[in-house]
Amino acid sequence: MSTSAVPSVLFVCVHNAGRSQMAAAFLTHLGADRVQVRSAGSAPADTVNQAVVEAMAEVGIDISAEIPKVLTTEAVRSSDVVITMGCGDACPYFPGKRYLDWQLEDPAGQGVAAVRPIRDEIEQRIRGLLTELGIKAA
Repeated sequence: MSTSAVPSVLFVCVHNAGRSQMAAAFLTHLGADRVQVRSAGSAPADTVNQAVVEAMAEVGIDISAEIPKVLTTEAVRSSDVVITMGCGDACPYFPGKRYLDWQLEDPAGQGVAAVRPIRDEIEQRIRGLLTELGIKAA
């Protein structure tokens, strides 16, 4: 898939405050230094969803210092895999990239109890992605 030694994955959702932040955190945590991870949003929020921060802390991953980032053409261009999570047509398309669209409930406006099942589904998808990339989870 990638000509580089380390594959690069970009997670994209509208606000980069929930789903994409959880996915990036899980891939960073489980993939260690064997995968390059980016996340961005087509219309980034000011802060990461507090319920998402709390739900991730429950599984030992601290994302409290993360800041939503704007989606750039360069981020897409320099990634091997682009995983969208509800960003619609806002994500630029480049031939030769692998695109996946993960249909996940949006945690925006929900409490931590509602975020937990979304978090757990994202973790399972990340474990599957690592297997596809030939990377053993840490």
